[in-house]
Amino acid sequence: MNELNADDIGAYIAQAGRNAWDVPGLPEDTPLRQVKSVGIIGAGTMGGGIAMNFATAGIPVTIVETSQEALDRGLKVVRGNYQRSADKGRFPQDEVEARMARFDGRLQLSDLAGCDLVIEAVFENLDLKRKIFTELDRVMKPGAILATNTSALNIDDIAGMTARPQDVIGLHFFSPANVMKLLEIVRAKHTADDVVATCMSLAKDINKVAALVGVCPGFVGNRILFARQKQANKLVYQGVMPWDVDAALNQFGFKMGPFQMSDLAGLDIGWSKGAKTDNPIRDALCELNRRGQKTRAGFYDYDENRRPVPSDVTAGIIRDITGAAPTSKSAEEIVETCIYPMINEAVKILEENKAQRPSDIDVVWLYGYGWPPEKGGPMFYGDMVGAQAVLDRMEELGREDAEFAPAETLRKLATKGGKFIQIDTGGLKV
Repeated sequence: MNELNADDIGAYIAQAGRNAWDVPGLPEDTPLRQVKSVGIIGAGTMGGGIAMNFATAGIPVTIVETSQEALDRGLKVVRGNYQRSADKGRFPQDEVEARMARFDGRLQLSDLAGCDLVIEAVFENLDLKRKIFTELDRVMKPGAILATNTSALNIDDIAGMTARPQDVIGLHFFSPANVMKLLEIVRAKHTADDVVATCMSLAKDINKVAALVGVCPGFVGNRILFARQKQANKLVYQGVMPWDVDAALNQFGFKMGPFQMSDLAGLDIGWSKGAKTDNPIRDALCELNRRGQKTRAGFYDYDENRRPVPSDVTAGIIRDITGAAPTSKSAEEIVETCIYPMINEAVKILEENKAQRPSDIDVVWLYGYGWPPEKGGPMFYGDMVGAQAVLDRMEELGREDAEFAPAETLRKLATKGGKFIQIDTGGLKV
């Protein structure tokens, strides 16, 4: 591995953050659309958190829910978040009321008609989002920016429900949205230049780190996450326990491994009782009401302080479903199996022109997913371990599953030399 000092890595991260704001092909004098009011659809965890960014920045927010009960519950959570911050001395107590006064809770989408920007933040269901954008097209004023917070769905499809696809963009906030710094701005096929420029500028106004990406399943961040998760699940089917996978990634520098993260998010996201998904281990855990930290049991058992403890119940379920005898792998092998596919997937994203530059991918993972800063980001880390090492592992994983076949650019780096952070495939194209 190529060793670098902290100053070199810090300088790279700082420059990567600056570069992410530069959008090649977008004229600097592109006029911005006026955003003096924002509408949020959904007052749940994501919607409320997103709304807080704008209220904190002094921008009035109209937030819409389907029932008064859900609306009241969402605004109560927002108030609680602000109150805790004030109690910790982060701003004066009277600022709580000042920020809450910028919220206007409503129950009809038509109440958003006058907003300059509306962000849909309902759960991940394409049919529901398509229905909402059909209605937004009908009620929103001309020139309003229509944004979706989807984390993985096809925004071109969503935009196609409107007669103004040039006004549609993805604004993918990360949970908790009032805390996490990253904002993935997803440029769809027809998104207008001034909509991109306005959203990039607005990201600065609400104190986010923005990265402009293209439309593909999962965009940049989650697409790479999916590759890691698939390999983590395969390790479990080979007899490696979830806590051993997590421990290796904790040792690598992630505060949470894939199964710890699943328990935190909730295993029942996208699941309903009796459902049979492509993850039968998750299904079995949920059927036992082991749905993560919120039920004090998921992949792990949790004590009263939410401290995770390896679970004999989970181990039994895994043995019953996979039929695999318990086995152990070194932390190094687990890391290579989970991390190197992330690097390979990032290279494929660049080959498909769904990211502007390699360092933008590192920005996404540093600020959205807790990538350990001392390892610079997936692309930077690829240069630390070398392309040949990544290729060797990907050839092995690719033989097991063609989806993980090495990217052509990875092969070229290994044979001809060059750096991951210097890959240039022409930037973002829609």
